[in-house]
Amino acid sequence: MVENRLVGGECPYWGCIPSKTMIRSAETLAEAGRARNLAASRVDWTVDFPKVSKRVHWMARDLDDANAAKALEGNGARLFRATAVYRGDRQVELDSGERLRARRAVVIATGTRPAVPPLAGLDQVARWTNREAVLAETLPESLAVVGGGAVGVELAQAFARLGSRVTVHQAMARLVHLEEPEAGDILGEAFAAEGIQVRANAHLDRAPEAEVVLLATGRTPNTDGFEIAKDQRGFVTVDRNTLEAPEAGVFAGGDVNGIYGFTHVSWYHGQVIGRRLRGESVRADHESIPRVTFTDPEIASVGLTEAQARERGLEVRTAVADAALTGRGYIHDLKKGLVKLVADRRAGVLVGATIVSPRAGEMLGEMALAIKARVPLSVLNDTVHGFPTFSRVLQGLFAELVA
Repeated sequence: MVENRLVGGECPYWGCIPSKTMIRSAETLAEAGRARNLAASRVDWTVDFPKVSKRVHWMARDLDDANAAKALEGNGARLFRATAVYRGDRQVELDSGERLRARRAVVIATGTRPAVPPLAGLDQVARWTNREAVLAETLPESLAVVGGGAVGVELAQAFARLGSRVTVHQAMARLVHLEEPEAGDILGEAFAAEGIQVRANAHLDRAPEAEVVLLATGRTPNTDGFEIAKDQRGFVTVDRNTLEAPEAGVFAGGDVNGIYGFTHVSWYHGQVIGRRLRGESVRADHESIPRVTFTDPEIASVGLTEAQARERGLEVRTAVADAALTGRGYIHDLKKGLVKLVADRRAGVLVGATIVSPRAGEMLGEMALAIKARVPLSVLNDTVHGFPTFSRVLQGLFAELVA
């Protein structure tokens, strides 16, 4: 194992874990505010950002990977603290000049780093990527977020709730544009209600004005100098099922192959590659990968959007409901939500689902399993959901799909 930063990669130190910890802190403030409508005549608080920061740093292990490294080596791995470049012929060159040659296989799992757009004046402003944002120790008075994808919207809402004046500059027509359009519209309304300004169709040529500019404009693969087949963006070319590169004996898993940039997919790829190295004929299946954006309300999806299903030529049928107009929605005081199911009517199976609701990510497992196992719509319709839960709304939607 060769690692040039911290064992465990982006997620535990700069990604999922610290960001969701910060989001949770901000969420508690929003919940306290809702108590004014649901339970209290008066609720006041003073934001203690150093307290938030301290907990985030603790959750990120204070950037200490000693235990992770110890566990790795305890399982028999040899750890090289170095930067490595793949040189072909199953050879890895370290920055010391030393070369390692694998007898059997090389696994490339170098991940990605935040992309920095070529904006004029960017070198003259205080700028963050997700890495600096989640480990910030002071709260900026104003924050300009460049990018309205998952990372941008999550951090925008968190900082706004903690007290920053936030503006999101999104190049597309709506936020989270890769999701169903209804999801982006609902999130845009939620942001407006919280005082977060969204500038859609914003094609910037220079850095926006704010105390801090947060760049959330995608990721760049860590493949500089690698002598291996790559696509135009630099991601390692692999067979989507075997995760093998064109060169025999080379695998690429996780973000670096450009299939999906999720921790759970990196873990899954590791499982698939490990099993293949042990001689199993297992193949990766990416048709039911869950996607969760941890805003409030959460946005969770799996499979195809309606547009993608139509592009594939499927006989599409959809069922849509507002999660706010359900028993649990009223109980929770949800203002607006969405549950949208996309089915292949000819095959009689579910092919996509999008949920905008509290706990949407926790509801998604049933949809992912239904898509992966191609569970008949008739079986899904005959499955009983507890009342009053957020997932109860699925009962009626499945009925619409089989009608």
